[in-house]
Amino acid sequence: MQVTRKTFDEVMVPNYAPSDIIPVRGQGSRLWDQQGKEYLDLACGIAVTGLGHCHPKLVAALTEQANQLWHLSNVMTNEPALKLASTLVDKTFADRVFFCNSGAEANEAAFKLARKHASAKYGPHKHQIIAFYNAFHGRTLFTVSVGGQAKYTQGFEPLPGGITHLPYNDVEALRAAVGEQTCAVVLEPMQGEGGLTPATPEFIKTARELCDQHNALLIFDEVQTGNGRTGTLFAYEQFGVTPDVLSTAKGLGGGFPLGAMLATKEAAASLAFGTHGSTYGGNPLACAVGHASLEELSSAALLANVRARSEQLREGLLGIGQRTGLLTGVRGMGLLIGAPVAEAWKGKAKELVNAGLRHGVWTLVAGPDVLRVAPPLNISEADLAEGLRRLEAGCSELVAA
Repeated sequence: MQVTRKTFDEVMVPNYAPSDIIPVRGQGSRLWDQQGKEYLDLACGIAVTGLGHCHPKLVAALTEQANQLWHLSNVMTNEPALKLASTLVDKTFADRVFFCNSGAEANEAAFKLARKHASAKYGPHKHQIIAFYNAFHGRTLFTVSVGGQAKYTQGFEPLPGGITHLPYNDVEALRAAVGEQTCAVVLEPMQGEGGLTPATPEFIKTARELCDQHNALLIFDEVQTGNGRTGTLFAYEQFGVTPDVLSTAKGLGGGFPLGAMLATKEAAASLAFGTHGSTYGGNPLACAVGHASLEELSSAALLANVRARSEQLREGLLGIGQRTGLLTGVRGMGLLIGAPVAEAWKGKAKELVNAGLRHGVWTLVAGPDVLRVAPPLNISEADLAEGLRRLEAGCSELVAA
């Protein structure tokens, strides 16, 4: 069967508007489309394929597991799930792990845990979840309600209640809002969809202090910032603050659907038998790939490459901005970098992405005003340089038009 972009409009629900390009093969930091055109992938499927495409260790892990066991459900457990959970506990603050299939499911579990924990220990009055404007936590009704972007909730009302949104990095607003009614403070160490804005150390530390003071859980959404993306295995390590609960997905499976909620023993105890579940969560195929991925992502050599390539990427984007006038700076952490567009291009960041695609490089947006670049964490210096060269060619084309 021959498929084209037109096929999408004929058979798919219209909630996406994908590019006309249909990639059919990937290797490392490169993709090839139906016509054989090559692209440098500086998007990683929205920060997912952190080890690039078809990494040999991930392919080997998947192939080996595919010949052994695919699925059991959680009526039984399986070796790959227990091995991956043990490794996550060993490498993080966490004592307990819950597996699922996506970041939204990991956050759904975290938010349910927060409510259940507070209700069981302190009573049903303690149910307020404090979150932040411009946050993104997923697309389920609960997670999209906690996320602070009205465009994702319009038309889906009535929404779950008991959620308070505050300005991100506003310490005084946070101090004023947290109280004995609060069950959790939920934040991204760096807002992704909200424009790649890192938290300030004071903001993170204040959230921890207030949660301790008012017996609330501190939840970090590291769906996008985790798994080596920011230069440490998880971003919280760079702030000197430990959460009670952490959600992760995206890069954990290297492209295979896999999410996890990590928690302390005390917090996790509230999700007792029967209170939450997932038929596919902890799938042997996903966990086998996830374990191979995690071993690579936590290696000192890979994390050193993230830090080195981060500096290269920052300098490259600043240079493009200076030479073309389209970008006004850089911000972010590790290999999750945003470049705000110039005033004349506000609302048009997607045009830079499209221009780059025409020249064989794939990037992303983080809202309408920020170009987002999230290359493979193991990308070489030469490949990143070539990706930046192609991106600049696209930007120069826009300026000249």
